[in-house]
Amino acid sequence: MIFTQLILAHLLGDFILQPNSWVADKERRKLKSPYLYLHVLIHTVLSFVFLWNTDLWWISLLIGITHFIIDASKLIFQTVKNKKKWFFIDQLLHVLVIAGISFYCKEFSFGFLQNPQFLKVLMAALFLTTPASIFIKIVLSSWTPAPESQSSIQTESLSSAGKYIGILERLLVFTFIMVNHWEGVGFMVAAKSVFRFSDLAQAKQRKLTEYVLIGTLLSFGLAVLTGILIK
Repeated sequence: MIFTQLILAHLLGDFILQPNSWVADKERRKLKSPYLYLHVLIHTVLSFVFLWNTDLWWISLLIGITHFIIDASKLIFQTVKNKKKWFFIDQLLHVLVIAGISFYCKEFSFGFLQNPQFLKVLMAALFLTTPASIFIKIVLSSWTPAPESQSSIQTESLSSAGKYIGILERLLVFTFIMVNHWEGVGFMVAAKSVFRFSDLAQAKQRKLTEYVLIGTLLSFGLAVLTGILIK
């Protein structure tokens, strides 16, 4: 229960009980911000309250100290350009500290890494990310459509958006299959069709329509086939 209790305390302290004004003040004044120390104190108290065991007082103290070190490092090294990266680094370090404490208390082990079914699911999920994207890209490489004319409608796209959309849709389809909810796969296909319809209607290119259709079917097909094989 220690891991769950500390994660609950972390979520409550880092997101629910930390107003945006505190975050802005910490980013502006860094280590001189009083809200940094108040934030650390809240985490320490929440950890003690959720654990509610005087014998584990050292865990609350350790959570407070490590939280201060991690947050202070983030404030010192964070810039406008790497702000997003530091957010994930910050959260990952907090979770690793909690996991380490749980492991020390013999509540958490790595026995799940020896579970064949878990390894199969993990292998399938990893395959459906970047490896599947590369596979689909290679298959479609000889069919990549080019604009028919300079007047063809072009729309701006977010950097690597298609790649991440494909990864998310395959993972969602795989999840639906693993939990025996095949209707979710149909929902995903319908949802993507609705969003893609307007783009394809504006483009008025048969080659582009066929290209998108093949890519979509390959993406969903790989996810479905992988799910069936793991099941």
